[in-house]
Amino acid sequence: MRFPVVLHTDDGVRFGVTVPGLPGCFSAGASFDEALDAVTEAIDLHLEGMVEEGGDIPFPGPLSVYRANPDFSNGVWAFVEVDTARFEGRAEKINYAASQSAGKD
Repeated sequence: MRFPVVLHTDDGVRFGVTVPGLPGCFSAGASFDEALDAVTEAIDLHLEGMVEEGGDIPFPGPLSVYRANPDFSNGVWAFVEVDTARFEGRAEKINYAASQSAGKD
């Protein structure tokens, strides 16, 4: 799934990254490329937490809506690809304890 992200910098070197379609999901990097790598991992962890709490993976909204938000003005926009396949068909965790006497005569 492709997520739009917006990068901001104060010094042209280090970047903070926000994922508008996932409130509370953000990251940073010491360079533009590091910031993109870091936000990809942040999105993955954010989605993992959402799924573990019983939520669904949200589909990203249109870039035009995010770009209209004044909070993201002067940012540089990019898309990051995140493999969401591992979140599909969520497995339910169960504890299985075999009886100590099982298999004994």
